[in-house]
Amino acid sequence: MQTNPAENGHAQRRWPRPAGWTQSWLAGALVMGATWLIMAAALAAPASGDAQAQLNAKYLELAPRLNQNQFSRPMVIDSVESPTDPTGEVYAVMDFPYASVQRTFTQAGNWCDVLILHINTKYCQQVNSAGGPLLQMGIGSKSPEAMDRAFRLSFDFRVTAATPDYFEVNLGADKGPLATSHYRIRLAAMPLPNGRTFLHLTYSYQVGMAGRLAMQAYLATAGMGKVGFTIVSTDANGKPDYVKGVRGVVERNTMRYYLAIASYLGAPAAPRAEQMENRLQAWYDATERYPRQLHEVDRVSYMSMKRDEYKRQQTLIPQAASL
Repeated sequence: MQTNPAENGHAQRRWPRPAGWTQSWLAGALVMGATWLIMAAALAAPASGDAQAQLNAKYLELAPRLNQNQFSRPMVIDSVESPTDPTGEVYAVMDFPYASVQRTFTQAGNWCDVLILHINTKYCQQVNSAGGPLLQMGIGSKSPEAMDRAFRLSFDFRVTAATPDYFEVNLGADKGPLATSHYRIRLAAMPLPNGRTFLHLTYSYQVGMAGRLAMQAYLATAGMGKVGFTIVSTDANGKPDYVKGVRGVVERNTMRYYLAIASYLGAPAAPRAEQMENRLQAWYDATERYPRQLHEVDRVSYMSMKRDEYKRQQTLIPQAASL
C-alpha cells in the first residue's frame, strides 16, 4: 500500500535502513509528514495571560457549529492548505472535568499511550534529557512492520501554561523525513460548566521541495480518492463533496489524533493491564464512525498489529531510548 508522510507523521531520526527502503518509503514518509506536519502552525508562542480569553472567545464563536454538525458530537475541524505550512485543528467539548484533562496531558509519559493508538505509530517512549522530556517515536505504515523500516522521531515536550483556568502543551520536532521540518502539536484547554472541558488541538509542519513532490505523487496515486471532513459543496441530491488533496490529508490525521485523545480519556476504567486494550478498541470504534475518511484495515488486523507493537515497545525501551 502506498502511503504519505502527511498521514503518518512525526520528526525524524532513523534506525538502519534495509535495501530498497527509499523507494518503498517515498509516499510513506510524506504521509507521516502530513500527519505531524499539520499541527505545527499554532505552536508559535507560549501561552500568555489572554490565551484563555482568546480560547473562550473561540468557544462562543463556534457554539452554533459545536451544537449542530456532521460529527454527532460537539466538535469542529478546520484546515489550512499552504505550500509550506499545512495546518489542521480541532475544537471540541469533552465530557471530562478540566482538572482530569489537565492532569493527564501535562504529563509527557501519558502522551505515548495516546499516540500509540494511531495506526502509523510503531513505538513511543518518554526519555529524559538535559533540556526536558523527549518523546521518541517510530512511525511507519498501516501494516505490521519491522522497526528498522520505521522513521525514528524525537519530540520536545513543553508545558507552557498550567493554571486552574487554562493549560497549554506543545510538542515539537525540528527535523522530519523528505525535507519536512518543524513538526508541531499543540493542545490547549479551558474548563466549562457542568464538569466539561473545551479543547483545542493543532497540528502542523513545514515542507520543502522534496516533500511537496512526494505529496503530489501520493495524491496522484494511492491518495487520489481520499477525502477530508470539510464539505466544500453538495450535489443536486444534497450529497456532500468533501475536501481533497493536502487539506484532506491534514484533516484525516488531525482527526486521528483527536480521536486518540478522546479514546484515551473515555475508555472504560479497568486494571492497568487491560487499559491499553480498551483504548485500542475505543480508537478503532471511533475511527469507524467515519469510514469514508478513516477506514484503513479491519478490526482484527488493527488489534493484532497494535498488540504486537505495544508488546515490542516494552522490550525495545532500553535500545530505542538510547541516542
